[in-house]
Amino acid sequence: MPESRHVFPGSARPAARTAPTPAATSTTPRFGVNYTPSVGWFHHWLDFDPDVVRADLDSITALGMDHIRVFPLWPLFQPNRTLIRPRAVEQLVALADAAGERGLDVSVDGLQGHLSSFDFQPSWLRTWHRRNMFTDPQALSGEEEYLRTLAAALADRPNFLGMTLGNETNQFSGDPHPDPDRIGSEQAAAWLERMLEACETGAPGRFHLHCSYDAAWYLDDHPFTPAHSARIGAATAVHSWVFNGTAQRYGAKSTASNQHAAYLIELSKAWSADAHRPVWLQEVGAPAPHIAAADAADFTRKTIENALDCEDLWGVTWWCSHDIDRALADFPEVEYSLGLLTHHREPKPAGLEIAKIVDEVRRRGHGPQPRTTALVLDLPDTVTARSTCGPGGAYFEAFMRLAGDGVRPATVLAERVGDQTHLDARGITEIVRVGDVTAR
Repeated sequence: MPESRHVFPGSARPAARTAPTPAATSTTPRFGVNYTPSVGWFHHWLDFDPDVVRADLDSITALGMDHIRVFPLWPLFQPNRTLIRPRAVEQLVALADAAGERGLDVSVDGLQGHLSSFDFQPSWLRTWHRRNMFTDPQALSGEEEYLRTLAAALADRPNFLGMTLGNETNQFSGDPHPDPDRIGSEQAAAWLERMLEACETGAPGRFHLHCSYDAAWYLDDHPFTPAHSARIGAATAVHSWVFNGTAQRYGAKSTASNQHAAYLIELSKAWSADAHRPVWLQEVGAPAPHIAAADAADFTRKTIENALDCEDLWGVTWWCSHDIDRALADFPEVEYSLGLLTHHREPKPAGLEIAKIVDEVRRRGHGPQPRTTALVLDLPDTVTARSTCGPGGAYFEAFMRLAGDGVRPATVLAERVGDQTHLDARGITEIVRVGDVTAR
């Protein structure tokens, strides 16, 4: 039997409505933001103010967004392994309801986890109570109960999309984290499956998934693999950040920088068992100084237009909604100015640009053609050596060279080149190898 817990028992709420999950039911991509509160950043949960939240959501809605991604701070919501604070969960539900009143759907990240260079893990996992969050039986029990509780609290809200397990939780599993909970790839898969099952138990049929930062795609021997991202959960989430060496190596206005998000979307498709699995560009932003403030709007447009040229794009969720108030200390410089709006809720050039894009897409519709030319990626399905896919890697550079030449490349694993059913399902009619590109 599960341990006895203090959990959220339910609160006064509107009558439950039967509604389809607001997920990938439309061919028009979704547009949203990662919600960073304008007052207090994610520490706003300590002094939750519904009026501030409503004003923030109004400024997000004014840009034409249709959803937000929300980040409870795990140590504040579950300060003890058997205590999930009812008041904190009520505040999360209140935020979701305020979003729903404004026509915004809500995706909730659970195990927070890691945000903007800061780690937020409860004390029952650290120092004197050190446990491996991916393998320790007591840690697993506490984590799954927490995820189940958050999902259940929102299960009857029609605007609740579903849960993401946590923000880039893969960064806790290995280098370069200073104190990682080391695991192998099989343990990573087992953890993902168990945690997603907890979300499904709490809110059946919703859009539950997980996300990784790009170590899963680019870092040799990382325990979270491309196959985990592309096969586990309701969709594949990709996070595109050109400060990962792309902008530094190739330039802020390069094909590589402008195509990086589209590249990750197409790269993810190589490992998917479903030729048309939805891919969510769950994080993408214009990080200064790698992208100069004067170039942010142009970078935003080119990045989104290139992403929209990929089939099966579920949506684009920009990082982030509001700038961080510089009264808050110790953030890396890049984090302060990523918002589409200032912390005074004034739209910035990138915010105005994305509002134009959203309006254009909704007016003209969306229907990218299949990418008929596929660049072969010669890596095993259970890949350990994947740095060829990252900035400076041979595969990355061949893909970007094709893109720069006006080709719309897809990615296909070498082991699937002879699978005509797979190629036909994706619309691939031409195969190109890395050597063919570099020999040009």
